[in-house]
Order: sequence, then structure tokens, then C-alpha cells
Amino acid sequence: MAGLYIHIPFCASRCIYCGFYSTTHLDLRQQYVDAVCREMSIWGTGCLIGSNQKPVPQIDTVYLGGGTPSQLSPDQLRQLFIYINKVFNVASSSEVTIEANPDDVTTEFAETLPQLGINRVSMGAQTFDDERLRFLHRRHTAAQVREAVTILRNAGIHNISIDLMYGFPGETIDDWNRDIDTVLSLNAEHISAYCLMIEEGTALHRMGIEPCDEETERAMYELLIDKLTAAGYEHYEISNFARPGYRSRHNSSYWHDIPYIGLGAAAHSMTKLHKRDGSFCVIRSWNVSDLRAYIAAINSGELPSEREVLDPDTHYNDRIATALRTSDGLDLSTISDHHRRYCLQEAQPFIRDGLLRLTDNRLVLTRRGLFVSDMVMSALVWA
Repeated sequence: MAGLYIHIPFCASRCIYCGFYSTTHLDLRQQYVDAVCREMSIWGTGCLIGSNQKPVPQIDTVYLGGGTPSQLSPDQLRQLFIYINKVFNVASSSEVTIEANPDDVTTEFAETLPQLGINRVSMGAQTFDDERLRFLHRRHTAAQVREAVTILRNAGIHNISIDLMYGFPGETIDDWNRDIDTVLSLNAEHISAYCLMIEEGTALHRMGIEPCDEETERAMYELLIDKLTAAGYEHYEISNFARPGYRSRHNSSYWHDIPYIGLGAAAHSMTKLHKRDGSFCVIRSWNVSDLRAYIAAINSGELPSEREVLDPDTHYNDRIATALRTSDGLDLSTISDHHRRYCLQEAQPFIRDGLLRLTDNRLVLTRRGLFVSDMVMSALVWA
């Protein structure tokens, strides 16, 4: 089973921290939706896998990300899902997620979602402090997050994920504690929390803002883990927490090396071609990060994408960088013998220091290891 990701790059305004591909050219929404549907049709003809017969890819998860997918109209969303179900074999038990801004969640929007089979909503709250929301150039208020949750519940959405950020300039531990208490009061099934990153090329970077100091960042992360796990959430990935049974199945497919299809501008795909000897090669592809170039190429019948075949060492490195982020860790039986020997050899100092543990042929970061995860993973990659 594969995951299907559709990138919706439209935003009414840009947040100062965002490094994802997005655009404020809202006038191109319908042209873009039409182009994404044409790209789906290209998948349906078998052009991407060299077949003359129409393939029916098995889809276990669907994820509309952005950008701001909730900037699409109900009719545009319906158009996308008509094509999704026409081209792909979407399992009846699929997890179907849409990202939404709280201020886009109206009663009409929410009631449209179950009609389309959407059963999960991921909302970017970021913080419940209105001053910090204005600093980020977010369009919503803290009150609108609470209101959006109520509207979604009333419409029958029982799987809600909320994104939070910490490490703002001048933010205190008490400030962060209040944000955690507020998100817990909303009883969300899933919570993602990220330290505010100052990425090159973003407005935040151009502002010259200083990042949060490491001591404060660590204290905030410790508090996050303690409070959410005490409240019954599984800490199943470095930045993600879920009620039992509500892990993000779509994102978990990335972390566990499950193939996925990406549609739309800047979207990525990963497929595996299995060989007769039981081995496989990994192919990674990505669409152009340019809205107009994407639409023009699709309208001319071309795929605006590039691709690469990953060598075994690069694929191993990808596994280190993804699987070790999760509480399940890296299943050593899924990597080659020589990579396994290398990995265990390099892991020994971290196992002795209590940063990694080896359990049931799985290599897992300990709680102490979470705080130095980048250093540990860098040491395990194939040099």
C-alpha cells in the first residue's frame, strides 16, 4: 500500500518562518486543480511506470498538504477527490488528511469533508498567544483555533491533529506551559510540536532573529514530553505525539520506507522496483517547484519532474535519518548485511553511553538520545 500526497501551494499570506514551496497567486487555484487532475490521469495511463495497461495503485493514505489546502473551494476539493477515486484504488480504511488554517474552518467547509471521505484534519495553531501569532504573520487568532475544533467535531471529524511551535524570541517556560495546557484542553487526537527554526531564505532569516538558546529549547522539549506522555499521548516520533490508535499513518509511511506518490508542484515521490533476485532499487522523483511551469508542462502533456535512482548506501542513510526518528526505531532486518554490521559497529559507543538501545533487533534512541539525535544519526550514516 502506498501513500498519496497532493501539494496545494496556495496561501492567503506567507508566514515568516515557512520554508515550504507556496504562493499567494490565488487566482491560479482552478488552473492548478485542473493540472493536478491531469497529472493523476497521466499516472492512470501508466506513463510513469512504463506500462501500456492502466495500473491501479493501492492507496492506504491520502494527504493534502501545503501551502494551505483549506484555501480551495468545496467544489475544487470535490473535483480532486473525483479524480483520486477514479485513478487510484483507495482502501475503505484509508486515513485521509487535509491541512487547514483555523480561520478557514467554516461550517460549510467542515461539513464538506466527510462527504469526500476526509477523516482527519491537521491544523496549524502554532501558539495560543495572539501576540506571537501576529509575529509569525498568522492570519488566525487563538480563539479561532478553539472555534475550529468545535466546528470540526460537530461535522463528525474525530481525528484532529494540532501543530505547535516553541522557542519564540522572548518566550518563557511559563508561556510554553500555558500553550501545552491549552492544546491539552482541546483533546486533540494528535499533537505535533516543533522548535521555531530560522531557515535560510525565509522572512524570519532576513529579519536577523536570534534562535532560542539550547538550554531553553531543551527545557521546553522536556516539558512537552513530560506533560503529553502524562496525559496519555504516545511519543512515537521526535516531534509527534498521538493518542493510542491515532498515529499519523501517512507520515509514518515516510519514516518506515513505504512508497508514496506525490502530485502537484514541488511534490516528491518514492517507488521501489523489485528485481527477480528479491532485491529492489529505490527511485526518488520530484516535480518542479514553480507553479506556472508546473501548470504549463502538465497542460502540454509532460511531467515536470526529475528523478534519481538511489544507490544502496544513500538508501541506507535515508533509513537512518527517518526510522531512528521514531519510537519503533530502525529494524535491522530491513537493511543489508554489510550495512547492518557497519551500523552496529558505529552504534556501540552510543549504546554504552545510554543514547541508543538495541531491543529485538531494533536500534532505538533513548530519551537522552532524543536530545542529541542529529549527532547520533550523523555518526551512523555511511561515510
